[in-house]
Parts: sequence; structure tokens; C-alpha cells
Amino acid sequence: MSLKKQNNFEELINNVYQTHCILQANATRAINLNLTVRNWLIGCHIIEFEQNGEDRAQYGANMLEEIAKRLKSKGLKGLHRRALNTCRLFYTTYPQIWLTVSAKLRNDQQLSVLPALADDTNIRLTVSAKSDEEMVLPPELLLTRLTFSHFIELIRVDDDLQRLFYEVEAIKNNWNIRELRRAIDTSLAFRTVMSTNKEAIIAKIKNLKPETNAEIIRNPYVLEFLDLDEKPEYNETDMEKQILNHLQEFLLELGTGFCFEARQKRITFNNKHYRIDLVFYHKILKCNVLIDLKIREYEYSDAGQMNLYLNYYKENERTEGDNPPIGIILCDEKDDDLVRYSTSGMDDQLFVSKYLVKLPEKKVLENFMKRELNQ
Repeated sequence: MSLKKQNNFEELINNVYQTHCILQANATRAINLNLTVRNWLIGCHIIEFEQNGEDRAQYGANMLEEIAKRLKSKGLKGLHRRALNTCRLFYTTYPQIWLTVSAKLRNDQQLSVLPALADDTNIRLTVSAKSDEEMVLPPELLLTRLTFSHFIELIRVDDDLQRLFYEVEAIKNNWNIRELRRAIDTSLAFRTVMSTNKEAIIAKIKNLKPETNAEIIRNPYVLEFLDLDEKPEYNETDMEKQILNHLQEFLLELGTGFCFEARQKRITFNNKHYRIDLVFYHKILKCNVLIDLKIREYEYSDAGQMNLYLNYYKENERTEGDNPPIGIILCDEKDDDLVRYSTSGMDDQLFVSKYLVKLPEKKVLENFMKRELNQ
């Protein structure tokens, strides 16, 4: 192969690669843009109903729960009460986005027939609440440069001027979600104002690994929006995956009422995702059994994390007739005193000993863990 032909071939490969990368990035931005617009419109629908719905009074404080229940029956994922409230807050925090959304609706024949948005008089009144003197970024810039996960972090900032600071810096510095959260949690806006070397303060935020397109697409909000399943392999190490595979089979083979329900069950609070390693339903005890695996020594924070899972399940996953859920924490090693002090005063459902008649004894589970780790 001549050098000229070889160079041309290399140019071909580079052109194909660059074409793929650019259009893949465009597809990722398009998905995130539509997800953001959807959630803004959901917030708009809810606010409009709260203000003008003829039968709104009959739902009262339970309206969001009723909406979530009805949407879940239609197969929609992720639109629970907290998510709906976030959409509502997103709409009220960023009413100026209507200027871009209305243009999108006019260009989309399917969306333009939505009845709640046929007359935009009320929405225009809401937008006018943002005074002409108030500094705001163009909505098109916000929508094309920030994802909905960015907006979830931004709506936590109550002060409009500070929020504008984070919007500008997030766009200018191409911050990912973790970097934006870190900036907000460390009061970067205030620290920058007080600092004489403002550029150096801001530059310290940008030292985390950038997100790839694959990581962005695997964002739980995007997966729910596209009606795709989350894969537990995304969040597990090889050792954890192998132990969880064996543990799942081990408990089902006991034949004492365990029914497998979920692997890496995700629950979300304020844009932070937590995953329960294994979830079973116990037919005899009539309750969920939540299992959290730690390939390390037990830490006191593990009890608090499991208590969070148990409280979430009590409020959101229990059905009529179910008993409170049970939590089991499996660790490589544990200090009995640390376990006793860190769980004292917590819900008894954290203690396996209460259910020894139906659940595996602690020693059985400990032997299982030792055997797996030795292998």
C-alpha cells in the first residue's frame, strides 16, 4: 500500500470516527433536551390544573400522589410524587423557558394539540413575573447546554442572582452534574465574591473526570424517559456481581418463602441515586426483605443507609396487608459493639434475629459470606 493511499485510508477512518462522535453527541443532547422540555411541560400542566382545574379541590394535598398512582398504572416510569413536585418547582423557577418551548410546540404538530397549552395567556402572565430588569440567560442557551439533572441542582438555589452565577459558570466551564453539585454545596458563588483570585477558585471545581456520552445516556432519568431498563452491571464490581448472583440463588433455594423482586433497586432523592443490592418479597412474613452487600468491614453509616431504604419502602412500596420491610446488611467483617451502638434505637426491622423462625440464621449468612470471599 502506497503512503498516499495509506494516508487517504487513515483520513477515511478519522472522518468516519469524527462523524460518529459528533452525531452521537447530537443525539445525546436531543434526548436530554426533550426530557427537559417534557418535565417543564409536566410542571406546567400541574400548575395550570392547580390554578384552574374544576375538580382540583377533591384531591387537595394528595393530588400529586393520585397523579403518580394513575401514571404508574399507565406504565410510566419515574413519575412518583417527588419527581412530579420537582417538575412543578422546575416550571415555577424557570418560567422563561416557555419562550423556547412555545416555539418547539409550534413546530411540532403532535405537541401543538395539547389542550392545556392551546391558550398561552396564563403562561405568559407567569413569564412576565421575571421583570425586564432581572438578569436571565436566554432559555435556548439553558436548554441546549444544561441537562435536566443540572436543573435539579440549580432549583435548590433560592437566590436568583446566585443561581444565575451557577448557570453561567456551569455553561462556561462545561461542568458535569457532580461538579455543579460540588460548586453549590461548597457555596462557590459566595466564596468567589469574597476572593481576590476568582479564576483560581472557580478552576478548582473542574478536576473531576468528564462524563462520556455513554454515562449520560445511562442517567436514570434518561433511561426512564426512553422506557429502558437499568442494568445492574452498570453499578457493580465483578466481585460484588458474583456474590450477589450466588446470594440470590442461595436464598431462593432455601425454599422458605423468598420471592425475588429486584436487583440494584434504585431510589432517588434530590438528584442523588441510591441502589439496594437485592430485594425479595417473603410470602410467609408478607413483607419485603432488603439486602445490602458490603465487601468490607461494617461501618456505622451502613445502618443509616439501610434505615433510609426501610423507611422509603414503608412509605412508597408497601401494599395493603404488607408488614414493614426487613433489612439485612451483609459485611466482610463487623465489630459487634459498633453494630450495637449504631443500630440502637432504630427500627426493629433492622434485626434479623426477630425473624429467625423464617429467615436464615445470622451464622448461616456469615458462613455464606466467608465462603464467597475465600473463593
